[in-house]
Amino acid sequence: MAAPTPYFIIGPNTLISLIGLIHGPDKTVPTPAEDWRAVTVDMVIPAYNEQATIILCLDSVRRQTLKPHRIIVMDDGSKDRTRELVQEFASKNLDMPIEIMSTDVSMGKTPGVKKNARELDGDVQFILDGDTILESPDYIEKTVQELYQGVGIASACGAITPLREKDRIAAIKNSPPVWEFYKDHWELSIYKQDVKFRWFLHGIINTYRDFLYFYLKNFIYLGQMTFYGSIVNPIGCAVAYRREYIRELFDDYEATLGNDLTTSEDIFIGFALLQRGYRNVQIGDVYALSEEPVAPKLPRQLFMWSSSFLQSCYYFPDLVLSPFKVFRRIAKRREEKKSGVLNKRKIKEAYRQAFGIPYTKQYGRPIGWTIMFSLIEKISFPIIIILFTIMGWWEMLGWTLGIEVIALLGVTLILAHKTKRRDYVWKALVATPVRYFTTILELIIFCAFLIDIWVIKDFKWRK
Repeated sequence: MAAPTPYFIIGPNTLISLIGLIHGPDKTVPTPAEDWRAVTVDMVIPAYNEQATIILCLDSVRRQTLKPHRIIVMDDGSKDRTRELVQEFASKNLDMPIEIMSTDVSMGKTPGVKKNARELDGDVQFILDGDTILESPDYIEKTVQELYQGVGIASACGAITPLREKDRIAAIKNSPPVWEFYKDHWELSIYKQDVKFRWFLHGIINTYRDFLYFYLKNFIYLGQMTFYGSIVNPIGCAVAYRREYIRELFDDYEATLGNDLTTSEDIFIGFALLQRGYRNVQIGDVYALSEEPVAPKLPRQLFMWSSSFLQSCYYFPDLVLSPFKVFRRIAKRREEKKSGVLNKRKIKEAYRQAFGIPYTKQYGRPIGWTIMFSLIEKISFPIIIILFTIMGWWEMLGWTLGIEVIALLGVTLILAHKTKRRDYVWKALVATPVRYFTTILELIIFCAFLIDIWVIKDFKWRK
């Protein structure tokens, strides 16, 4: 999930998405310079203690209409049977080359992704987390096809929904190879009760995330895609990258950052691609199912995502400050139109903008509005709620939260299909306490970030 998520629905980024939807998309008809059918895809699967889902993950790849040229499973020091299960299942059921890279201790996701970006020779590097299942059989095909609609598109991902326990059981029973495999390993198909009331706690988070993903895909991200042709960062559990693009950015930051990019590598990569003038695209009609944490583990995950967003803002200030350069961009655009440069392009691409970091430093990027407003929201909204509470302004707090919930329910009724409106309305209500909790947590994360950069000067940010 992207870090600049508007947990509090009434805010500037919601307005931006609304304006984007009203404004409409760039109507330029693309003329791709490369044929997506001719590209090769290398898949990298980071996995750490994924024995409960890794077979379902591999089986979903097996069923894809466009299969990867090869698969690399990065076993990041797993303490369970992840490696053993991969070897056994792959030897019997996969008809594509598969390699397992293992480490004795967990090194994080970034080193493996970087290593494969440099050493593999595929045109596309597809990153698929070991706890994620490609539900749509054309997920890889659709993302790769979108990736090659224009040279400015650097990453493409689909929509994400929570992987529930009933989804896992259904995936096992509906796939003959997996069903045969689990006849010998049925105990691994069921979650262990490592947390009290796991089903209840997992259900809360799945309900919250299901609604949040629905809201983001159908409104926030759709508005951003319509307005900018991009979202801030790809959803990193199932994303196709142009390999050369991410190899170049890894090389650029190797000397200064090494493997310590941020606490969530996909957010850093998303920012770095935007800094170069590229776009991160989401496709709304293909889906992947990703395992969500139980409620007690949610704060840690949110801490990683939100910290990574703040860390990326620190590393890419030119993107954050883009709104202050809007008049420069307008003047530059008028100059280009007057000179006829835009009409001279033989290869047409929607949302095309000049590439390169120097351009960003001078003119910024339009999507910087979303980044700056997200940063403001993370700080201001929790402060407002806390201030109302401390001052005892209960009526004002009640009106604020009440109007926010009513607005959310209204948007939900508009977005949801009529057969699912009741379902998403109650999910919106269940998700509301969690949303307010995450809003307050954002302020704590921001304070921790300031301590990192100003007090202890700790920049060892890695996932």
